[in-house]
Amino acid sequence: MNAKMLEEIANAVLYEGYMLYPYRASSVKNKQRWNFGVLYPKNYSELQKGTDPCRSQTECLISGTGETRINVKVRFLQAISRVVGEFDPPVTTLAENVEPKYRTTQDARTGEPRPQEWQEASERDVKLDARTVAELEAEPLTQSFTLSPSRANEEVLHPDGLIAGIIVRKQRGIVGQASLSATKLREGLYKITLTVANETVMRAAEDGHRDRALMQALLSAHSVLNVEQGEFVSLLETPEEFVEAASQCKNVGTWPVLVGEQGQHGAMLSSPIILYDYPQIAPESAGDLFDGTEIDEILALRILTLTDEEKREMREGDARARQILERTEALPEEEFLKLHGAVRGMQRKPSAEDQQ
Repeated sequence: MNAKMLEEIANAVLYEGYMLYPYRASSVKNKQRWNFGVLYPKNYSELQKGTDPCRSQTECLISGTGETRINVKVRFLQAISRVVGEFDPPVTTLAENVEPKYRTTQDARTGEPRPQEWQEASERDVKLDARTVAELEAEPLTQSFTLSPSRANEEVLHPDGLIAGIIVRKQRGIVGQASLSATKLREGLYKITLTVANETVMRAAEDGHRDRALMQALLSAHSVLNVEQGEFVSLLETPEEFVEAASQCKNVGTWPVLVGEQGQHGAMLSSPIILYDYPQIAPESAGDLFDGTEIDEILALRILTLTDEEKREMREGDARARQILERTEALPEEEFLKLHGAVRGMQRKPSAEDQQ
């Protein structure tokens, strides 16, 4: 298994839609985010009549024996609410564990108007201990997880050394659960069922405020499944002998595909985005752009045409957006040329004689 390839694909899924061109918080498309793989707090989802789900289900097939082992990693982003404030006048010290009074109408560094609120994100993963399919058939594995609320203050210093402002980052608590089971369909063939649920009880869920629900949601939730002494069966190009069994697999909010080198069957990515087996990151790509529906060349050229003011907002708005800008502006000409296109393979056009 090519671990680097698997990590690149999984991270592309994790950050799909995190921030889209023009990579600025003020752009309309970046004010309504997290469209893929969102598992909302349980009571919020119930009030929305299930239109905003709190649970996903992955089912896939494994060809193996009772000793075949499987391990799972559930991955998602947890939102961080970020607010930038300024002090007027600047202060010399901040009290510990106390949120000071500040105003958010201006940027603390420049004194100019800026969008202040933004949702950053931190990566989370939940690992389920390896089990044999025989063990999972006898007793499903259920693992609960809790993410405690947190808060951090970052001082913004004025050139004279005084504290001109503050960056406040908050995360709300999340309670979740992952369950894994196996069902023997026939000798040598098992159906694996993985469910991931957001069990959080959100306060004031009845107000239907989606932005607040997102602060306690599992964002871009997906799973990576690995198998030892057995093989996953493709659900997209299913061998004839497994077609009937594959029809019994029910996937809710997920799309399981084989990952790794072509022909390998040891790992499966359960993605909230529709993919094909063995997805790949183009080797010409210089880095993530968070938008799998675009091509690197177009996005890179568009980034370079942004005005200085737009680039400044992009640079100051989000650390990952700043990395995109810096990487694109530093891209050598020969690397740009590689983005224009590549030939992956050539096939001979059938001749008239071939068609006879």
